[in-house]
Amino acid sequence: MFSPWLPFEWIVAIRFLREGRLQTVFIIAGVAIGVGVIVFMSSLLSGLQSNFIRRVLATQSHIQLLQPQQITRPLRNGPDAPRGQIEGSIVQPPLQQTKSINQWQTVVNQVRAMEAVKVVSPVASGPMLVVRGSAIRAVTVSGIEPETYFQIVDFSDKILRGTSRLRGSDILIGDELSKDLGVNVGDKLHVTAATGATSVLTIAGVFDLGNKSANQRNTFTALRTAQSLLDLAGGVTSIEVTVQDIYAAETMAQNIATSIGVDADSWIKNSAQLFSAISAQSRANTAIRFFVGLSVAFGIASVLVVSVVQKSREIGILRAMGISRGKILRLFLLQGGLLGFGGALAGSGIGALSLVLWQRLARNADGTPLFPMEFDSTMFCIALVLATITGLLAALAPALRAARLDPVEAIRG
Repeated sequence: MFSPWLPFEWIVAIRFLREGRLQTVFIIAGVAIGVGVIVFMSSLLSGLQSNFIRRVLATQSHIQLLQPQQITRPLRNGPDAPRGQIEGSIVQPPLQQTKSINQWQTVVNQVRAMEAVKVVSPVASGPMLVVRGSAIRAVTVSGIEPETYFQIVDFSDKILRGTSRLRGSDILIGDELSKDLGVNVGDKLHVTAATGATSVLTIAGVFDLGNKSANQRNTFTALRTAQSLLDLAGGVTSIEVTVQDIYAAETMAQNIATSIGVDADSWIKNSAQLFSAISAQSRANTAIRFFVGLSVAFGIASVLVVSVVQKSREIGILRAMGISRGKILRLFLLQGGLLGFGGALAGSGIGALSLVLWQRLARNADGTPLFPMEFDSTMFCIALVLATITGLLAALAPALRAARLDPVEAIRG
């Protein structure tokens, strides 16, 4: 029994679906499997991409601002030399020296004022030698402002021993360097810069950046300490920037370089191969969703075409009773929409269950999940809407065919 307030098209559409319940069950199952695959694959690949990007950006900023490189311009012979003639044919680039960004405080303020920028942190970095007894290691010392830099690179989960505080004579070193030198928190290190400046620093903490080479080479001190060792006199060698949309980092870098006049390198440019792989993965995910959606649409359309053939006599009787072509059209469109929506509901449940099972069964050797995955409610809503629209579009051709049936010919069969 149907509620009396249901429109005529709804009553007939539901009755047609119930009469062909076996076909209805099969097509809803097909739609559900397709939507489940789309939901599961989309969440899986999205989590995988987020994990890759999080690992890449865990130890670096989105954009790095640098002082433009020094260049050598050819010399001309003089005012009486022929136009365009130059003095020599070989022009060698100059040796790039550790040099501060001009008026870096102004640059920092200008970048911070940009709407899409999250954090801006100045850094003074350069090569140095670390000496401990007879052991000598070449490292890169980065002078930072902890209150801003630690918003870019979160050290809260990277400190193995000690603390991340940085006072005037403190230094943070990697776990591999700690093992190489045989030192630990509280020990002293003799640091020598290329300028000849030396200092004795105390190890405040030992960190793990998740990369052996980085743990051997990278060290961190307070900004003023590095400026003194590198003879920068209050200068900085780079400005680290994070932005709201990490995928817009290259566009932001180009805008900053054009408007401010500094060199700007984004993580997309520096990790071009990884970004290319992520883009290829996104295209593959889109292709999978497209073909699965196409198969779902053809499944719905084929069932409705068969339904039009099977119900042609009923359609003819309805038309003879005065039912308009528009109502017949809406009747079959409703069937397609209901099949798509019902299949999408079941498919969303299948996709969610698959994600839960994946998180529980796919584990690392230590029992932790392979990578974190989030249940995005927006994605489920989009799946419902797209599946319903797909059902409506798939039903369009059969619905038009049904609406065009001549009542007399349809009754005669």
